[in-house]
Amino acid sequence: MTQFMRLPRGPQDGRLPCPPRSGPMMPRLILASTSVYRRALLGRLQLDFDTVRPEVDEQARPGESPSALASRLAVEKAATVAARFPDAWVIGSDQVADLDGQALGKPGTHERARMQLTAMSGQTVRFHTAVSLVGPERQLHALDLTEVQLRALTVVEIERYLDAEPALDCAGSFKCEGLGISLFDAIRSEDPTALVGLPMIALARLLRQAGFQIP
Repeated sequence: MTQFMRLPRGPQDGRLPCPPRSGPMMPRLILASTSVYRRALLGRLQLDFDTVRPEVDEQARPGESPSALASRLAVEKAATVAARFPDAWVIGSDQVADLDGQALGKPGTHERARMQLTAMSGQTVRFHTAVSLVGPERQLHALDLTEVQLRALTVVEIERYLDAEPALDCAGSFKCEGLGISLFDAIRSEDPTALVGLPMIALARLLRQAGFQIP
C-alpha cells in the first residue's frame, strides 16, 4: 500500500508559514522517501511536497562501485514512484559510504555500528550522495562526493557515542547533524547538506531546471 503524506509549506518550528509565492502554479512535487532527515532538508526550500515510500531492492550488484550504487538507487527510487504519479516531479536520493572502496551500509544493530566506527577510526571515509529528479518525459541527476576524516577513536568513545546517539539508520553509523560531528577531524565537500542525505545545492539547481521557482 502506498504511504502518502502531505507536507505543508515552510518552517515547522512554531513560526508562521511562508505565504504562497506569486507567479504560475508550480508542478506537483513528491519526495520518494520517508526519511525524516531528507524531509527536513527539502522543507528548507519552502515548496509544497508529498512523501511516498519507494519500493526498491537496495542490494548492490556484483562489481558495482559505491558511487554507481548510489546513483542507480536514486534513479530507481524516483522512477518507481514517478510511474505511479506520471504528472508529478519525483525526487529520489541515496547515499553510500565508502571505506577503501568497500561500501558501508546502514548498520542496523549496535554491534555492526561499533564495528563500522572501529574500522573508520582515524580513516577518511567517502560519502557518495546521489539525487535524481524524474518528471514527465525528463530525468535530471547529480552526484556529490563528501570526504570525512575521522579522528582516532577509543573504544570508550565509540561506546559512549553509540549509547548517546545510536545512529543505526545512518550510513557510517553517525549523525553529522548531531553528536556525530564530534567524531570528525575534517569534512571536505562542496555541499554541507549532502552528508545529511540530500545534496540541496544540486537539488535546487535541478528543480530550477525543471521549472520550479527557487527562491
